[in-house]
Order: sequence, then C-alpha cells, then structure tokens
Amino acid sequence: MVEVFKGTTTVGIVCKDGVVLASESRATMGNFIASTTAQKIYQIGDRVGLTTAGVVGDAQSIVRMIQVESRLYNMQRGEPMTVKATTSLLSNVLASRRYFPFMVQLLLGGVDKKGPQLFSLDALGGQIEEQKIVATGSGSPTAYGVLEALYDPGMSIEEGGKLGVRAIHNAMKRDSASGDIIQLVKITGDKYEVVDESVVENIRQNL
Repeated sequence: MVEVFKGTTTVGIVCKDGVVLASESRATMGNFIASTTAQKIYQIGDRVGLTTAGVVGDAQSIVRMIQVESRLYNMQRGEPMTVKATTSLLSNVLASRRYFPFMVQLLLGGVDKKGPQLFSLDALGGQIEEQKIVATGSGSPTAYGVLEALYDPGMSIEEGGKLGVRAIHNAMKRDSASGDIIQLVKITGDKYEVVDESVVENIRQNL
C-alpha cells in the first residue's frame, strides 16, 4: 500500500481583534520525513484562511476548489463570501464525498462583518464553530495543553500570535510528525498577514 504525506499540528486562536492560524511545515510518509517545507496554511479569501492536517494531496485539492469558488462568489456578488458561508460550502463538499472521503482535518478562520470567527471541520463535513481555541493533527494533544493553560479571551492578535507559536513549538518537541518551520498567519479586519519567518523565529527563541 502506497503511503501518503501526512502528520501535522495546526492551531487556531480567536483574539479580541482577529484570528491567528499557526502550523509547522513537516510532511511525513510513515517514519520518513518527506518534506520540511510543506505549506499547511492557505489564503481562501481576502480575510479568510484555512489550515490543513492529513493527506497533503487531498488538502491541496480542497484548497484549489474552495479558492476558486470564493473568487467566483466575489465576482458575481461584488462582495466576499462570509466566513460561515465558506465553511458551509466546504462542509458540503466534504459531506458529498463521505463514501470516498478526503482524509483531512481542517480549520477555517477569518474576519468578516460579524467579527473574528473560527470553525473546525472533519473529513465527513461535520463543522463546529470554535469560540476560543482549537488544534488539529498528530501533535494536537500537546498543543491543547499549552492553549488551555495560557489562552485569554481578551488577548490581542499579537499576544495570540505568540501563543500560537508557543503551542506549535511545544507540539514539535513531543510529536515526531511535526517539526521544522513554524508558519504563522494573523487575520484582522484590515488585512491577512503572513508573518515573516524571521519574526516567527525570534518569537520562538524568546519563549
């Protein structure tokens, strides 16, 4: 049986002024580290991001599909799709493949007219609106320990970014399928920001 790229840790955090998405960059095939630079956070809309855990090929296929649908909606309606509407569309796509499911676990977060929102989705299309924090992937038990201990609903996007880096950093210490580069995205009502790798590394060094 052919093994596929999988294994990861991703984190989503709802802050008072936005949403933080964080991940690491390792992709594995069994015990083999297949890639150290795998992308696991994707921009779906102007203020919407998606993290992926699971089979890389399935995740990339879903990302391409949702990115196109989001652009088409924007062109036809003259306004971006809301975070919840994007989640519902994604949920329907996953549910339609329940007999041959995409082997993924997804987090979708962003900011729209209703404010910061974060949703988690399973491979069969089940969706849950997360009010505070969520982690996915093989390193999520360790990440949750950090998030539960340090999360504050009133934290700023900057504080949330540091917490996201800390959660991923600790997961990488205990989960062999998670490692290498920490990827960090901050989404506010003003912008979708991919934080520079050097800035993330500086946060990591000062934990």
